[in-house]
Amino acid sequence: MKAIVVTEFGNPDVMKYVDLEIPRITPTQVLIQVAKTSVNYADIKARYGNKGSWNSPFVPGLDAAGVIVEIGAEVLNLKVGQRVIAFPPKGSYAEYVAAEEILTYAIPDSIDFDTAAACPIVSFLSYKMLHDITRIEEGETVLVHSAAGGVGTTAIQMAKLLGAGIVIGTVGDARKAAIASEAGADYVISYLNNNFADRVNELTKGKGVNIVLDSVAGSITEQSLLCLAPFGRLVQFGNSSEKSGAFKTSDLHASCRSVLGFSLGTTRKHKPESLQKTAKQVLQYISEGKLKFEIGHRFPLEEAVMAHKLIESRQSTGKILLDVI
Repeated sequence: MKAIVVTEFGNPDVMKYVDLEIPRITPTQVLIQVAKTSVNYADIKARYGNKGSWNSPFVPGLDAAGVIVEIGAEVLNLKVGQRVIAFPPKGSYAEYVAAEEILTYAIPDSIDFDTAAACPIVSFLSYKMLHDITRIEEGETVLVHSAAGGVGTTAIQMAKLLGAGIVIGTVGDARKAAIASEAGADYVISYLNNNFADRVNELTKGKGVNIVLDSVAGSITEQSLLCLAPFGRLVQFGNSSEKSGAFKTSDLHASCRSVLGFSLGTTRKHKPESLQKTAKQVLQYISEGKLKFEIGHRFPLEEAVMAHKLIESRQSTGKILLDVI
């Protein structure tokens, strides 16, 4: 089979389009012929060696959409020929992947492979953070950083679906504001040109926001606390700025505010069963047309290098897909 392999840690050119053997499945796994896979920022970090669970050489990629062509002896709820999305443990930039049954989810015929490939990371992550981690309540105000990206645009929609009253997005480039607005954000702020915390407090009449979804870290995390309301929850789930943020314990206890960490990767590894309910609800939203995904760019599998260069340029919007079939 054809696959992309990261031969050593480094820039996008370390990725090579090569021939590999088709994976052999264990009794609890299924073999999937991949139709499409998505490119995520975590793939970039892994390629540079910034994610400790990866050792070169390796096949990058976190999720895949395709058709089951083989099942293990202990697989109970899936069958050959089913269309599925999955989180394969050994990468997804390949024509075939092996995935555990518990991390593989059947998709209805109403969901095409473009949508299926675009949805797993961004939709599962958004739902878990808003529904399970912050336990969003009806009418609450949500602040979404990096609001024009794949996670950002999905989180905006998810917040509205789960009852948010107002959703405020921030973007680094003011030219991307329209994307966040189209996803449903009520207000969009460029944090490079404005003090976003002051603007958020102005928009909320001094009350602040109830929930912050922060994948940037660094000073963005610190400033977010300046506009987080009493009893508010800040979820830190990434560090695209590659900088650490800091806060004081006195910022939290008297105001009853919480700073929470979340990783979908850690959840897949240690609590994969918790994603079954997430998948069911997310796929229902998609089937009903309530949750949509912007496919910003697509490349054939052999041009994965170009896809990585685009996402690193920070000029991409929406999801980036790799067409395998």
